[in-house]
Amino acid sequence: MTKQIFVGGVPVGGGAPVSIQSMCSTKTDDVPATVDQIHRLEEAGCEIIRVAVPDMAAAKAVGVIKSRIHIPLVADIHFDYKLALECAGQGIDKIRINPGNIGGEDRVKAVADACRMGKIPIRIGVNGGSLEKELLKKHGGATAEALAESALGHAALLEKFDFTDICISVKCSSVPITMGAYRLLSERCPYPLHLGVTEAGTPGMGVIKSAMGIGGLLCLGIGDTLRVTLTADPVEEVYAAKKILSAAGRRQEGPNLIACPTCGRTNIDLIPMAEEVERRLAGCKKPITVAVMGCAVNGPGEAAAADVGIAGGNGEGLLFAKGKILRKVPQEKLVDALMEEIANIP
Repeated sequence: MTKQIFVGGVPVGGGAPVSIQSMCSTKTDDVPATVDQIHRLEEAGCEIIRVAVPDMAAAKAVGVIKSRIHIPLVADIHFDYKLALECAGQGIDKIRINPGNIGGEDRVKAVADACRMGKIPIRIGVNGGSLEKELLKKHGGATAEALAESALGHAALLEKFDFTDICISVKCSSVPITMGAYRLLSERCPYPLHLGVTEAGTPGMGVIKSAMGIGGLLCLGIGDTLRVTLTADPVEEVYAAKKILSAAGRRQEGPNLIACPTCGRTNIDLIPMAEEVERRLAGCKKPITVAVMGCAVNGPGEAAAADVGIAGGNGEGLLFAKGKILRKVPQEKLVDALMEEIANIP
């Protein structure tokens, strides 16, 4: 089990639920736009939000932003350690830095001291595109070993200054390399791990890469918090993260819909039926499994674990629960019967 840190009031690591993060796409010093976007992300289910801090105007805005939102705020900082010090003074909840690019050890110590005083954790964010030249030469490129070695070296630098409220990420655009780096870290250090596949792209491919990389690690028991990185509205990142957590068995918020892919035995128009059920389940918060199956022969059996489900037939279908048939229903009333049964579930 990893060490537990607190990002504001959100526990990360130490057996706490895996938290969902995202990052604003607004200019941080545009406070109204940034706060508005964070409110939309909060509503979608984001639990920790990060903002870019490229200059002092952005750093001075974080205190005002923090006062107007309801989830912990993280400052993303590169190169200028004074920005980290300003954010610490503004009451930021976490700072993301790469200790290797903010200057000499005296500057790293200054940031570590300020964060210790403010009880502010630091995320060491290593990226495959910005590894140290000596590590690239040593390992022949941005390998999993190079990423892990970089992260552990930066952690050792913070530890040198008696700072251990650390979270680590080792993101790369390659799913296999990313997974390999996180697996190495999970074996070599006690710190909570922030999962992500960087530069994953637009949702079409980005969600697949993230589901493979993040979801695969979660299924191995690795990972304490995550961000799905998409070239899209950050709200889509949050929705994707929730689906990945659900698919990995790490969290279920609302129904889990399962549906068969159809075959030659299917006697109903299953695809639009499944889509209708998905739409009508959108506002449901019950942690149940709902099945939409195309065949009355195999449906109840294949979906025996479902809390409730329907299976199509020729002109009529079956309503079932936990693998037991409840009754036959005319085909055109199957979805209504399903929704009525779901409404009766406590």
